[in-house]
Amino acid sequence: MLRLNHVRKSFGRIVAVDGLSLHVREGEVLGLLGPNGAGKTTTISMAVGLLAPDSGTIEFHHAGRDHGAPTDPAVRAHIGVAPQALALYDELTGRENVEFFGKLYGLRGADLRARADRVLDLVGLTDRQHDGAAGYSGGMKRRLNVAIALVHNPRMLILDEPTAGVDPQSRHAILELVRSLKAAGHTLIYSTHYMEEAEKVCDRIAIVDHGRLLAEGTLSELLTTHGGATVVKVSRGADERRIDTAEPIAVLSRELAAGGVTSASIDPPDLESVFLKLTGRTLRD
Repeated sequence: MLRLNHVRKSFGRIVAVDGLSLHVREGEVLGLLGPNGAGKTTTISMAVGLLAPDSGTIEFHHAGRDHGAPTDPAVRAHIGVAPQALALYDELTGRENVEFFGKLYGLRGADLRARADRVLDLVGLTDRQHDGAAGYSGGMKRRLNVAIALVHNPRMLILDEPTAGVDPQSRHAILELVRSLKAAGHTLIYSTHYMEEAEKVCDRIAIVDHGRLLAEGTLSELLTTHGGATVVKVSRGADERRIDTAEPIAVLSRELAAGGVTSASIDPPDLESVFLKLTGRTLRD
């Protein structure tokens, strides 16, 4: 549905996106992962038409047709975005926020009211729709942010850190909403720092850093290619050994047979280990 071809974007001497090529398939959830300063926000800004690339192309396709670049307002009408920085007005109620943004997309009258009813119900805010957004909790504001992105029924939805700073119940609700939107045929880009969320909801995962694509594939493919060995931890009293192996059961059996084991565990590679292997362990601010 969305294809970025050798896209580059600089701000003065800073290269934010450096020849990035990425594609999003219709009907999938693509996870976009990267450390701070990796170029994710700039990539998203170009994907929704807020920024134009210095070079390269961005193409939006739907139902087998080429609709053009997202800098075209007609193309943007097919895209919804819930940015990391909350895009809502505290002075308005939840419903007024949704209807205000719906009007920007040309919705009016009964159609606008029906769309607002639907998205407020989807995010679990029907009972609080007439309360001022200023009084919403962090989780409620995040869910309202998603409702606003959905009001015009976009074919593709971009969620940028949609669970940042929310309570466990809101996080669960947002993840369930992502699954239901995918089941309904929506295409999603899910940008997050939470590895377990990407593991749970994403069909494919793209890891970017320094504006470049480092790896892309299903979770299984990334683990196979970049996950490294399984770690077997064996303790005998205060002495702990870490054994990297491709045969953890055999190693653990051998250690247990040798006796004296007070505790043991098997830690297979996960998405976090892939992420750190590709992007490094140095702190980013």
